[in-house]
Amino acid sequence: MFIKRFSYYIAWSIFIGLFLYFGMKYRFHLVQVGREELNMIQVTTFVAVFPVVVGMLLRFPKFIIEVKEKKEWIFDWVKYAVIGLPTLYIVVMSILPYSPFAQGKVKIPEIIFIGGPTITTISGIILGYILLDGLKK
Repeated sequence: MFIKRFSYYIAWSIFIGLFLYFGMKYRFHLVQVGREELNMIQVTTFVAVFPVVVGMLLRFPKFIIEVKEKKEWIFDWVKYAVIGLPTLYIVVMSILPYSPFAQGKVKIPEIIFIGGPTITTISGIILGYILLDGLKK
């Protein structure tokens, strides 16, 4: 049992590491294209959404184990409301001011100015994790 579980988590760690590596390579490519075309919305969107996917990947191994259990599904709406909504707000507000339909009309919240890309990254990872953690068996 120990070897099987150990191998399972090692495989997921390698997968997440490769995902991060290729994600950063793709981000670098988007930055280059954005500089050439003077359009950084793709980079901004990727920088905000990529951490959400990483957060989901961090929770996914445990989620798969929970899915295999024969229990009733529980939706933890308190977790989504208290943790999910504020992190979703930060992620969306890091993209929205740069989008074509809201450019110049929506102000960037002060927390994003103070925290820079770090606050968006942390919020995205937490949001992704919470998206899968709030659904339980």
